[in-house]
Amino acid sequence: MSNIKSVSLKLLAALALLMILFQTDSISQVRKLTLDEAIKTALENNSDTRIAVMEVNKARAAVREAYGYALPSVGVSANFSHFLEKPMMAFPDFGALLVNSANQYLYDNKFTFQKTDGSIAPMTFEEYEKNKVPMETVLQSFALSNNYEAKVEVQQILFNSAVFTGIGASAKYLQTSEEMLHSKVSKTVLQVKKAFYGIVLAKEAVSIAKLSLENFENHLSNVRALYNGGLAAEYNVLQAEVQVENFKPVVLDTENGLKNATEGLKMLLKIDKDTEIDVDGNLIYQEISVANANELIAEANKKNKDIKTLESKIEVDEAFVDLDRSDWWPSVAAFGNYSINGSSDDFNFMNYRQSMVGVAITMNLFNGNRTTNKVQQSSIERMKTEEQLSQLKNLITLQIKTKLNELDRVRQNLIAADRNIELAEKTAKIANVGFSNGTRTQLEILTAETQLRQAKTNRMQSVYAYIVTLSEIDELVGNINPEYIKMVLKNENNK
Repeated sequence: MSNIKSVSLKLLAALALLMILFQTDSISQVRKLTLDEAIKTALENNSDTRIAVMEVNKARAAVREAYGYALPSVGVSANFSHFLEKPMMAFPDFGALLVNSANQYLYDNKFTFQKTDGSIAPMTFEEYEKNKVPMETVLQSFALSNNYEAKVEVQQILFNSAVFTGIGASAKYLQTSEEMLHSKVSKTVLQVKKAFYGIVLAKEAVSIAKLSLENFENHLSNVRALYNGGLAAEYNVLQAEVQVENFKPVVLDTENGLKNATEGLKMLLKIDKDTEIDVDGNLIYQEISVANANELIAEANKKNKDIKTLESKIEVDEAFVDLDRSDWWPSVAAFGNYSINGSSDDFNFMNYRQSMVGVAITMNLFNGNRTTNKVQQSSIERMKTEEQLSQLKNLITLQIKTKLNELDRVRQNLIAADRNIELAEKTAKIANVGFSNGTRTQLEILTAETQLRQAKTNRMQSVYAYIVTLSEIDELVGNINPEYIKMVLKNENNK
């Protein structure tokens, strides 16, 4: 029996140790994030910012490519060919031409020669006409079976409007890509702030709900004590129990709201779904001085990332107009080549070299008005961007004014909320004391507790709205920590 007990105790001890280790491991998996850590995590994992960084890198490569067109190009080529059947050409019969030429030479100069009968004498006219061979065209080949060529070619652009305009256009495209990246980072930071403080707000809502539940449970205990002392009716006890049970779903709803807010932040940060996270932050109202509407609008027109992106795109559109116009201008290029060639029928090549330098000028005189229509299309695209920029500026002006009005409303709500909390706390205290004295009803306690909870909730929501509105104003005027931009570029380039 003692051995069995000893084994059982050891098993229990081992089981307890495993439970402790499991709980410790579970606790260690909770990742607590500050606002800055959440922002950096989002910027590191966010697809929009990563795509924007890729566009910046692509634009940088485009700039290098554009400069490459202005540099000399060097090419090497080599080829070897063997004729399975040599090409033939129709050409006069050289044999007949040679015989006729020789006979005519002998006849014209009266040279003597040994004739077919053995005699030696000059050629007579009859003999000349008799020996004349008819001239015909025959197929002949002048090619050798094996041929090779090795060539080096160099070309340097001296003037090409498209090349020089393309360099400027690529640089402006790079600037546009960088502004777009800044815009993506700014929007990501705002999204993280909203989600982060949304979790803080949800945690506060859970705390308020749990505190209210605790107050209802304390009230239930007091009512039971009064009932046991004969100072309260059983109805009052039942009513208090109903209040407690009815309020428990409210606590569950706030806890579910916290879970949903947390999952939303995890999705934004692209954190594994099995990783538990928590946030380290508070909803604290701190009055911050904000410039007036005109100053904010002027600052937004200079620094807003979306505005700067469109302004940069207008420059890109103008560069494309100039690029299309470049088809009207001539292109001048210097060139040179050096080659080694050889031909043979039996691989005993006859080799020779040749080299050449020169200048080539090309200019389009007429291409069916394609260039004119291309210029018109790119000009219309620029005008469209200008209209988009005008609309965006008007929208941002409206948004800034709306956010400033929202700040004023939130400030007024906070003043009223502080006063309401003070009054609700007094009301709840009076209701609880009065119920104990028999001068107040349970309905008054329920009403007072509900009002206090609502007042606290309203204040926290107003603080959240105040913080988020300030963040939205920062995003509208283009205020962003430059370290976030550097971090995004560094992280992506290190991959």
